[in-house]
Amino acid sequence: MNNLVTHNPAALQALMSETIFTHGATDYEAVAAKEMPIAQESAEEEFVYSGDKSTGILFILRYPAYPYFSPQAEEAFVKTIGALKLTLTNVAVVNLANAHNPNDFKRIMSFFEPKKITLLGVEPASLKLPDIGHNSYMKGRVATVFNTFSFEEMFADVEKKKLFWGEFKTFIGS
Repeated sequence: MNNLVTHNPAALQALMSETIFTHGATDYEAVAAKEMPIAQESAEEEFVYSGDKSTGILFILRYPAYPYFSPQAEEAFVKTIGALKLTLTNVAVVNLANAHNPNDFKRIMSFFEPKKITLLGVEPASLKLPDIGHNSYMKGRVATVFNTFSFEEMFADVEKKKLFWGEFKTFIGS
């Protein structure tokens, strides 16, 4: 029998029930860096994320099998934000499925200091936020939170994609 060897934290998480800690970049993170730019993690960085948090635009998702998006979802995401003159380098993307990232809205707000937050398939209740219907948003004191479907949900239902696009243009443009 051959030994199973992997450096993929998502694979390890799926195969093991124990908590796994890593130190430094893994091969998995190196592959992810080629796909999406990742902010360098330092002792001060509380989150592993992609892009630029200084722009005030944050996308929150939860994709356990990918560093950020599936390849198909990443392509759709790039096209979507590109239509609004945004790029992977001038928005921040955080995957809450990454074990390093706290699933705590107050810490997210403190670290990223966003003005506009888009929840892509992340239920507001999981972040202890009030109920926000799909394709609608809630204005807070500091930021506005837009709740919508994951790209996989939109791929499966064209109507969800149409509803998302109409509201998302308004949300980002406001």
